[in-house]
Amino acid sequence: MTITSKTITKGFIIAGLMNMSVLIFSRLFNNQFIAQSDPDVMSNFGLLMIVIWGLAYVAVAKNYKHVKWLVLVFAIEKLIYGINWINWMINNSVSEVLNKDIMAGTFFSIYGINDWIFCFFFLFVFFRLQSKNS
Repeated sequence: MTITSKTITKGFIIAGLMNMSVLIFSRLFNNQFIAQSDPDVMSNFGLLMIVIWGLAYVAVAKNYKHVKWLVLVFAIEKLIYGINWINWMINNSVSEVLNKDIMAGTFFSIYGINDWIFCFFFLFVFFRLQSKNS
């Protein structure tokens, strides 16, 4: 199976849209339960930065071939969020958050899965670009 450049571009756009979905889960930064559940990472400022990362993915979607090392930075960023999510899942209860707020609970249930998927996607793209430059 060959993954085309057009498909990779769509992957960057989807990654960006997934990040921007925090606007829905946070009810435009008005969902207090997300910040209360992980104040270090998911404060309103942290959620805003997630949106900014999403905009960065979309911004390079058509030009990703020219920013190979930035793609690796994206993978590292997703790795960090993925590790944070695993740590959060080990030390917290999604059920408790779901009982307080369905949107916040759903967010904590899925955000790390999304981050791991796109971590591997960005790594795939980076290594593909790396092999073409060798």
